[in-house]
Amino acid sequence: MKDCLMDGLLDTVKLLPYLLITFLLLEFIEHKLSKKNQKVLSNNKKYGPFVGGIFGALPQCGFSSMAANLFSARVITMGTLIAVFLSTSDEMLPIMLSEKCSPILLFKIIGFKVLIGITIGFIIDLIYRKNNSSKNEEIKELCEHDHCGCEHDGIILSSIKHTLKIGFFILVVNLIINLIIFKVGENNLSNLLHHKNILSYFIACLIGLIPNCAGSVIITEVYLAKFITVGTMIGGLLTGSGLGILLLFKTNKNLKENLSILSIIYFTGVIIGFLIDLFI
Repeated sequence: MKDCLMDGLLDTVKLLPYLLITFLLLEFIEHKLSKKNQKVLSNNKKYGPFVGGIFGALPQCGFSSMAANLFSARVITMGTLIAVFLSTSDEMLPIMLSEKCSPILLFKIIGFKVLIGITIGFIIDLIYRKNNSSKNEEIKELCEHDHCGCEHDGIILSSIKHTLKIGFFILVVNLIINLIIFKVGENNLSNLLHHKNILSYFIACLIGLIPNCAGSVIITEVYLAKFITVGTMIGGLLTGSGLGILLLFKTNKNLKENLSILSIIYFTGVIIGFLIDLFI
């Protein structure tokens, strides 16, 4: 129980610098850039999925949280957000390094996740732009979007307020999730993956969606114990975006859009995992 509380607190503390940087950027865009410059920024997002896929591969879920906030403010596209989510490595890399896994294997896994993230991201942006070609989506003002009433506090103070507000929300949810996992038991979650059939892909991708590091930890450790296939592992890791999904549902008010993003990520993981085992 004590470990659950400490893990939730540490996960939240580690995320705070990323949140602060993101809100400083958003406040700067809102307060310092003219409407003309904001429009230029909005219209130059076509390479976003490539950049998002690369940054998402860095071993920390902070970038997925940053991406969720930036997408909610319409600074980045849906495709860029999905590219970050799919390529996010979270705890997979440090666990595999601690187990002295082959650097070639690590490079292949991370490279494949990045490739899938970038590819799906560009496809989503292509579809999204075609379906919304007549709609000019502008960058949303942070304080107006969040209805926080701190638009007159200045960039730094307002950013700190947003960071603390979101940080508290993450802490509460993280503690709840950790307590649920403590009650259910990581071993019980791991046992769900032991059956090597079609359901294992759906279960692994569902575990990957757990909005903290627990999902990627369980999937990686079960794979290292040789209880699941490489396809099942990669499928689960593709859906594991750390706290990014949680932040998306908190900051983006469009529930239908959030559910669409969640579905794309989930079924991408299931389909890619199945195809890997089918052809490799």
